[in-house]
Amino acid sequence: MKLLKLLPILLLGISALGFTTQKTPSWQTLFNGKDLKEWDTYLAPDYDDSGKPLTGIPIGLNNDPKKVFTVIKQGEENIIRISGESWGAISTKKEYENYHLQLQFKWGNLKWGQKKNSNKDSGLLYHSVGKYGADYGSWMRSQEFQIDEGNCGDYWGVAGGAADIPAIKEGKNYTYRPEGKLISFREDSQIGRFCKKMSDAERPSGEWNTVDLYCYGDTSVHVMNGKVMMVLYRNKQIDDGNESPLRKGKIQIQSEGAEVYYKGIKIQQITSLPATLLK
Repeated sequence: MKLLKLLPILLLGISALGFTTQKTPSWQTLFNGKDLKEWDTYLAPDYDDSGKPLTGIPIGLNNDPKKVFTVIKQGEENIIRISGESWGAISTKKEYENYHLQLQFKWGNLKWGQKKNSNKDSGLLYHSVGKYGADYGSWMRSQEFQIDEGNCGDYWGVAGGAADIPAIKEGKNYTYRPEGKLISFREDSQIGRFCKKMSDAERPSGEWNTVDLYCYGDTSVHVMNGKVMMVLYRNKQIDDGNESPLRKGKIQIQSEGAEVYYKGIKIQQITSLPATLLK
């Protein structure tokens, strides 16, 4: 009997034994390509060029008078434009856990306020929980996958976010190294809440970059253009010196003084981290 004729019989036998064929989880699109109705916006108080608040009153939730967050047409596709003029973020309405998130971004030309003479800056904030504006009046507690010219993939703990990362000290900062000592990066320690990525994979300004973020359990992996930037263990949050897990939350994308474009934002559930990421 030919193999093609045997195949349905073999599959039937496997099913009868209680085994099923594994399917690749489907992608869920987080940007509908039309508008930002699936996201909330939050904007901080306006700041002067030195970074001091002008009024101390936040622009607030889903109030965007300057059109910091818009959807524009570029070429044949609609993309998200973040002007950077005010500090804040767009955030998903839902929380996510155990996922692979992918998006593309590229830099625009404009810079504002205290960032006029600095690198263009944005950021992907994940496991976002708690109140809006908890960090610098702008962002929820979260873990940051840094998106910043020349520094894409760095880690910042935001408003009490913390993680253990294998790292070595290089100059004033610590840099991720798989063979390094596991160090707790947290705001209330001498080491602080910042760890540099292992290497650089960002494309020239104006070109699209692909960001992949993997989160499973209390571990997360930052990947830029297919290259692992760092692996974070024991994602957690700190309250009055006490630790608790930080494994799920909303996703925020920052406005932080620079014009930036995003597209292709999608997410899929995972049941483990790909082994190739942890080598």
